[in-house]
This record gives sequence, C-alpha cells and structure tokens, in this order.
Amino acid sequence: MEKDRDDMLKRLVELQYTRNEMDFDRSTFRVRGDVVEVFPAANSESAIRVEFFGDEIDKISEIDVVTGNVIGTREHVVIFPASHYVTSQEKMQQALVNIEKELEQRLAELKRDDKLLEAQRLEQRTRYDIEMLSEMGFCTGIENYSRQLELREPGSAPGTLIDFFPKDFLIIADESHVSVPQIRGMYEGDRSRKTTLVEYGFRLPSALDNRPLKFYEFERKINQMLFVSATPSKYEAEHSELTVEQVIRPTGLLDPEITVKPIEGQIDDLISEINKTVNAGFKVLVTTLTKRMAERLTDYMREMGVRVRYLHSDIDTLERLEIIRDLRMDVFDVLVGINLLREGLDIPEVALVAILDADKEGFLRSETSLIQTIGRAARNSEGRVIMYADVITVSMDRAISETNRRREIQMNYNNEHGIIPQTIKKKVYDIIYATKSIDEKQKNGLSKGYESMDVKELRKEAAKLEKDMKRAAADLQFERAAELRDKLLEVKKQMNGE
Repeated sequence: MEKDRDDMLKRLVELQYTRNEMDFDRSTFRVRGDVVEVFPAANSESAIRVEFFGDEIDKISEIDVVTGNVIGTREHVVIFPASHYVTSQEKMQQALVNIEKELEQRLAELKRDDKLLEAQRLEQRTRYDIEMLSEMGFCTGIENYSRQLELREPGSAPGTLIDFFPKDFLIIADESHVSVPQIRGMYEGDRSRKTTLVEYGFRLPSALDNRPLKFYEFERKINQMLFVSATPSKYEAEHSELTVEQVIRPTGLLDPEITVKPIEGQIDDLISEINKTVNAGFKVLVTTLTKRMAERLTDYMREMGVRVRYLHSDIDTLERLEIIRDLRMDVFDVLVGINLLREGLDIPEVALVAILDADKEGFLRSETSLIQTIGRAARNSEGRVIMYADVITVSMDRAISETNRRREIQMNYNNEHGIIPQTIKKKVYDIIYATKSIDEKQKNGLSKGYESMDVKELRKEAAKLEKDMKRAAADLQFERAAELRDKLLEVKKQMNGE
C-alpha cells in the first residue's frame, strides 16, 4: 500500500496523538527509523507497528506493548481519534472564523459597558485558544467551542448519546420521583454556572450552548420510558399510559405497622423502644431533621450505653457501605441519619424505624419522604415504624393511609394463599465485598473476598498464605512475611466462624 511515513505522522497528530519515545501509553506514538508504533486510544494491551519501505507500507503488525512481541500481522487497521473533539480542517477553519467574529462582537459589548478588565481577560484567553486550535487542533476547554466546531445554530440542542440509540430504545428511570427532577434541573444548573463565566469574561457566549438538554428537548427524544418508583410523582401519573402496582412481595412481607407518639418525652421513649428491639436481636434506624440534632442524639445515646453510629452526607459512598456492613455484622445497633435513610437502603436486620419530629412539614417530612423512610422497615417480618408528632399533618395522613392500604392488600393475599411473612435473607458479604477497594483486590490477587469463600477454598488459601509466608521469611523479607501472617490469621478466623 502506498503511504508516506510523514503523511501518517501528520495524520496522527491531527487525531490528537502525541509523540512520546519514552512513555509509550494510550494515545501516543513513537518513531524508530522506518518503523512507526501507535498505541491506539481504544486499546489497553496491544499496539500497532507499521513498517515502511520507502513511500510504501511493507507490513502491519499487532504487538504486545510490554514485551514488543508480535501478536499477529494485519491487512488493515482502524485507528480512532484520541479525543472526541476532532473535526476536519475545513470545519476547523470555518469555526475559527466564527469564533473570531463572535469575539469581536463580545469585546465591543464589554467595552461599551465599560467592562475593560473582562474584555482584556476574554481577548487574551480566546486568542490563545484560537492559536492552539489553528496549530494543534485542540485547546484546553475545547468543549466550550463545541457549537462553533459543529457549526450549529445559536441555542440549538447539542448532540447526546441518545442520538446513537436505535429507534426502538427503552429508557428505564429507577427511583423516577428523584431521577426525573434531576434531568429537569440539569440545564438550569449548568446554565447558572456558565452564565457567570460569560459575564466575567472567562468564556464567549457560545459556551452556553455546550450544555445538557433542556427538559422538553429530552422529552422529544424519548421513544418509550418506564418509570420505577414506590412513590411516583405527578409527572409519572400524567405521562403513563399504563400503571402496574407491585404490592405483593414474594416473601409475603407486609408494610410495617405505624404508631404515632407525642413529641414530649420522645428521646426517653425512643431509647426504651431501642432496648426492646435490640434485646429481640434486631437493629434500629432513627431519622432526624438536622445534622446538629443527629450529632447530639448520637452523643446522648452513646452516653446512655447504646451502640450507635451516625450517617451523614459528608461520608463518602464506600465508607457508607462499611457503616451499613458494620450494622449488619452487629458492630453497633442503632444508625442515626437525616436524608440518607430513604431510597435504596435494604437492611433486613432493621425491625424499627423511628421518625423524629414527623409533623414538621417540609421536604424531609413530605409524603414521598415518609413513605420511602417507612419502607426501610418493610424488609423484616417484625418491622414497625414509630412517628413522633403532636399533630398529624397532611403528609403524615397520606403516608399512613397509603401504607395501611398496601398492608391490607398484602394481609388479604397472604391469608388467601396461606403465606407466612419471612424476613429477607441477604448475605452480609454482598456488602462487605462491595467495600473492598479495587487496589486492595488487585494487590491481593483475589477474585473474591474471604467472606465469600467456602471452607474448602479457605483451607486452600490458608495453605498458600502459609507457604508464601515461610518463603518470605527465608528470604529475609520480614515485613512481607508479617503481612502474610496477618492475612493467614484473618483466613483462620473466617474458617472458625469468628
């Protein structure tokens, strides 16, 4: 095949590949005489070696990036761009002209409004970006010029992943009462941030068109949509052609009984109920209105001898999973939280959910929030809910009525079919394994955690660890031997069921 080496190198640079003779990584290439090696952006373990003879390609090989060994020869290969922001030279030149025009218009506006600092800032930054785009085809923050590079009209909708779906695609919105409003709010949140950048001369106005879809634009792209929620909102009700209600659970579990108690003396009553529940071998969730109240309640309970932990928004996801794991593994008995004890928290050991200040109408005590919080006690056959309130608000009344309606349907079904409610059986290691960091798993070389292994696998692992420990000690690698000893003790504890 006739192809000049220098033409190939020029084309690789246009595709945003960088030349690097030392660190051969993805999206780079290196040149050794008439041999060009390219590490495609889409590959992780293999690269492409192209050997030239004069102005012709003599051979194309796929090679191992570590050893350099040839995996196989190829007749042709496709090398995808290293960046999403790649366009033709013709489009780039047109885009640069348009950016220049927009810059002149914007500078005139800023100077007319006596915003000289903003004008200087914008001109300096944009002219630097224009030069980078012209010479390199790329600049930092290139996404802010996406409308110009795509030659779109001002205010037009950007391209999204949805545009690449087949015509008969289906969208499933889980917890739709939360996810649909999030889609609705994406545009306004993005616009609010970028408007500030435009006003103060950090970006051209066209940066506003690098944005999420407006909600009506998203709706136009929908083919079919399935809403999944225990508490669907008004939007789902208005836009659903068919509604299916799943009230009956395979385990026969009922929605929990709800008791309303006065706020006066609620903490003393709560501790009494916690002691009853813990003595029966179950766990407790307590939800408060504010972070400060949750902290004080946690401290007070701890002083009263209650094994309690506090879950708040500052805790990252992995640590949150570890706290839930510890609750299930009987490290503590009571979990106090604010807004994190709602959707998606499935802890079968929880038999009591206490809602403090349930009559304080608002987001955290709305009908939706109350129903979601009540649902945390629906995983245990002994599940119950206590609401502490002096008056029954509209939201409380609706949440209690809806829970009782579901409970009645479930009880009737169980009586008709002779079903006895059974607490959900959920293995603790499902959560434990999720909390293991990827780095730790790779370091240990384990495909699964010790908690997931049966006795036979544990014995095999123990024998391997003991062998490696003795070898490390013989090689005078005492730190490594100590690490292996600790792991061996952990495995032995798991074997003994400790």
